[in-house]
Amino acid sequence: MKIGIIGAGNIGGNLTRRLTALGHDVAVANSRGPETLTALAEETGATPVTVGEAARGAEIVVVTIPLKAVPDLPAGLLDGAADGVAVIDTGNYYPQQRDGRIAEIEDDGITESRWTERRIGHPVVKAFNGTFAQDILDRPLPAGDPARMALPVAGDDETAKRKVRDLIDALGFDTVDAGGIDDSWRQQPGTPVYGLRDGVEGVTKALSEASPDRTPEFRG
Repeated sequence: MKIGIIGAGNIGGNLTRRLTALGHDVAVANSRGPETLTALAEETGATPVTVGEAARGAEIVVVTIPLKAVPDLPAGLLDGAADGVAVIDTGNYYPQQRDGRIAEIEDDGITESRWTERRIGHPVVKAFNGTFAQDILDRPLPAGDPARMALPVAGDDETAKRKVRDLIDALGFDTVDAGGIDDSWRQQPGTPVYGLRDGVEGVTKALSEASPDRTPEFRG
């Protein structure tokens, strides 16, 4: 597939490494410009592009940037994407640590990914937000391995969610359907599944035990 990755930090960089290794055509962008991605491009064979070019022709686009930077994404970001493009949102809201207070999330109670959807004007699938970046490289296992990790995946578009779950399976991880985007609070920071390294049963249990109340360290 043609995959666009917006954000070349820990998650974006390691997804670039793994997805190119699987044979996908990856375009990667960051806020500082393609000239800063030369080393990653040489290592992986990915194509460094501007943020505005990252989605061009892509069947899957990964948005993996700080939440506070989402409103700065260019208008029409997905205009050149393939029909039926699935957008993966890996973002988290860290009001005290990074993002500042976002009133819609804090006061209106919308989920972080719903907030992101409204900014980019396209449905998203929430995945990888609670995954340790190094695990993307170090912990893939074949399907059926009892030690295989599972990742929660939330989204309203069932076709897009299936595309994302199939991609995660190819990366070497199981998935658990975490419901729609309005249910994605179950995998936000401070919940039992956030950062959990466990299989399908453990992830399913952790999702069921989540509380919609934000823990103090993740409130603005």
